[in-house]
Amino acid sequence: MKRLVVLGAVLAIAAACAGPALAGRPGHQHPMSTTAGGASQKLAAELALGRLATAKYATDLGRAKKDGYSVLTQMIPDMGWHFVNPKVTGFDIRRPPILVYGKHGSTWQLVAFEWVFPTKPKTPPLPGASYGSFGAACHYKDGTFEFHASQDECAPTSPKTGAAFGSWHPDLVTMHVWAWYPNPAGVFSGMNPLMHPFNRG
Repeated sequence: MKRLVVLGAVLAIAAACAGPALAGRPGHQHPMSTTAGGASQKLAAELALGRLATAKYATDLGRAKKDGYSVLTQMIPDMGWHFVNPKVTGFDIRRPPILVYGKHGSTWQLVAFEWVFPTKPKTPPLPGASYGSFGAACHYKDGTFEFHASQDECAPTSPKTGAAFGSWHPDLVTMHVWAWYPNPAGVFSGMNPLMHPFNRG
């Protein structure tokens, strides 16, 4: 199979997020918090900034697509559909590179943000941040994907649907932020039991 270029949407984002951008965004100071209460207040303030900046996408996937987000994965049970914008790099709570949606019928609802990293960040991007993982995978244009350790193992079309190949990425560290939907498992948990109703679409 002709070797294809790895999607910048994942690796460029990951590389940028792993760098100095984690320390903060331009013009925005991240004061150190010495108490759990202070950390919670800081996280709440950051989430509020993220919600304000992404309110235009809350129930308008079409707007997100118009602004450069395209499907990365179809529904991952208890998580959501992932839409990635390859032009968004670095860490800024107001500009998440990946938007996670729940779908019910023809209605879409933004539920979470996601960032990906090649390795666990040395400095947490947000107070109390915890991480998950996503294995090396081949992604296809309709959001289907297959786990494979090498891009050479990717089929030219999705074995599930026949959609064209889109990209491959190596193992990644992930950070979900449930900014738009409550999660009893925690704001940084990958899975959310309250997403059960969305699993069937």
